[in-house]
Amino acid sequence: MALRRFALLAMVGLLTPAGWLRAQSPATQDAQLKFVVVLTRHGVRSPTGEAAKYDPYAALPWPKWEVSPGYLTPHGYKLMALFGAYDRVWLAEEGLLEPTGCGDAPYITILADSDQRTRETGKAMAEGMFPGCAPDVHALPEGTHDPLFHSRGGDAALSAAAIAGRIGGDPNNLTAAFHSQLAALDNILAGCGHAPANPGKRTSLFDIPATLTANKGRSRAELRGPLDIASSLSENLLLEYTDGMPAADVGWGCVDGARLRELMELHTAAADYGERTPAIARTLASGLLDRILAAMEQQVTGKPVAGAPGKPGDRVLLLAGHDTNIATVAGTLGLRWILDGRRDDTPPGGALVFELWRSRTSGDFSVRVAYTAQTLEQMRDASILTLRNPPDRVPVFVPACGRPDSSCAWPAFAAAIRDASESTSAVRTP
Repeated sequence: MALRRFALLAMVGLLTPAGWLRAQSPATQDAQLKFVVVLTRHGVRSPTGEAAKYDPYAALPWPKWEVSPGYLTPHGYKLMALFGAYDRVWLAEEGLLEPTGCGDAPYITILADSDQRTRETGKAMAEGMFPGCAPDVHALPEGTHDPLFHSRGGDAALSAAAIAGRIGGDPNNLTAAFHSQLAALDNILAGCGHAPANPGKRTSLFDIPATLTANKGRSRAELRGPLDIASSLSENLLLEYTDGMPAADVGWGCVDGARLRELMELHTAAADYGERTPAIARTLASGLLDRILAAMEQQVTGKPVAGAPGKPGDRVLLLAGHDTNIATVAGTLGLRWILDGRRDDTPPGGALVFELWRSRTSGDFSVRVAYTAQTLEQMRDASILTLRNPPDRVPVFVPACGRPDSSCAWPAFAAAIRDASESTSAVRTP
């Protein structure tokens, strides 16, 4: 009967590749969702620097923001509350939470980095999930270094060699490889016809020297140049768009959703080389992955595990961090995705989701990984998220343990994280 249904869906064209993976998932067989870890990036914020930091590259003034640099905006707060409300609906649909009420609030643990944007993101999601009875957000005081989200280990010389080995030994190769995207952004920064030509008024992206250095005393190599600067500037355009600014203020009226998706390749590429490179990613993500593993192991065994956030019996662990946390975890485990027309992008509010399932027949545990994010238009319009209008979500294959249905057996998944941590320890050994 199951094979007949599968064939019928395939014949009528209803079974997309993502749908095929879902048809093979534990949820449609005999497994029950037991626990979820959501590693999310904070919501839409203002640029992290003052406008003066970006002025040298633009012919026209940058738009003004209503909050301090790097702060979650009111629009960003609303978006994360919408995401939290949707997560409640999704988890209720899977049987992990009740659809309404406060009874499940004690089974949610929320940890956030100390920045305003991450603490407020955790608060917004908690309020969206449990209106009127939101669980506490646990975070260090603002400005305090939190090693869970910011590792200080690493070897600058090794990371420089690892990056150099990916770019042909010359950082100028990145400028050549992404020349068309850089040229498109440079044209926008020049005013894209909205400002009089004045080459001496601004620094072109192509005037920036490309360098790769391993400065003594630093834990990471520094990859600087056109791609690095373009990464920050293209993300500023993303923030303008997703914060719902008037079209005339998004890239000075020159950037729409389609153009923005092209420009974001610059941000994704910079993260790929600077954060996803395994020798760098393993060092930066080790502590966070260890905590994720401990939290999941605690639910598998039903017993407290040293270092695990939360407690046995929890149903959700929400970690509100940064795009760097998602990129380094993904780089460590070899995770890749395409979502909303963008490759490996980590937009505001995007999240890696680790699901722990248990078979009703065998009692065995398995893990499935997904990546989810609101589309650019859902963010811009602050769309209500429902099962009929969900955020984008794609299954993510874990190379070290993935099976044909894209799941990992629990022992293999745990081994994959432990192996990554051991590799990190080896990297740190003098």
